[in-house]
Amino acid sequence: MFTGLIEEVGTIQAIRTTGKAVHLKIKALAILEDVALGDSIAVNGICLTVTEYDGGSFTVDVVPETMRRTSLAGLSSGSPVNLERAMQMGKRFGGHIVSGHIDGIGRIVEVVDEDIAKVVRIQAPAEVLRYLVEKGSITIDGVSLTVMDVERDSFRVSVIPHTWQVTVLRHRRAGSIVNLECDVIGKYVERLLQPYAPSKGSDKQSITLDYLQQNGFA
Repeated sequence: MFTGLIEEVGTIQAIRTTGKAVHLKIKALAILEDVALGDSIAVNGICLTVTEYDGGSFTVDVVPETMRRTSLAGLSSGSPVNLERAMQMGKRFGGHIVSGHIDGIGRIVEVVDEDIAKVVRIQAPAEVLRYLVEKGSITIDGVSLTVMDVERDSFRVSVIPHTWQVTVLRHRRAGSIVNLECDVIGKYVERLLQPYAPSKGSDKQSITLDYLQQNGFA
């Protein structure tokens, strides 16, 4: 489990392939202070497992399914990556609940200056947009951000200067591909409500805001 607060920007040192799988060696410093084999580290928002490490780098294995569903295929030697260690119990929870399991990839449409902020519009697939709400949470390349607004095929976020400067977002431009993870709460709610959804031809009432209010749930 992660928070979406990036601890460090690392650098890809080496990429080795084994069939369709990939082994990434990543240069880092701060996150290696207490690293151990088997630890989970989010790399550009993707939960990966440490298989080797030394004083200045660590290695993770990336299975074919992860390569297919994320932007990792676009990395090369020297690419910067966002890094975050798994959350520790008992510490402040400054971001939101992030699992490190990517829901889809998006494409940056534009980056616009708005006073001190960078407003980023991202085109995203329907399976991601369905879970986004205005002022809700979204993880972009592992960075916890607040959804500014949602349109038919895209959404916007407003990024403060600190976040822009200390993450790989500062390297993103129009056309860049980014990893997206929705807030897990919406997905669980949808799953729990599925048994109550009316089937085709059924006279069962749909669960709407009016229904919840009429029955004392809202």
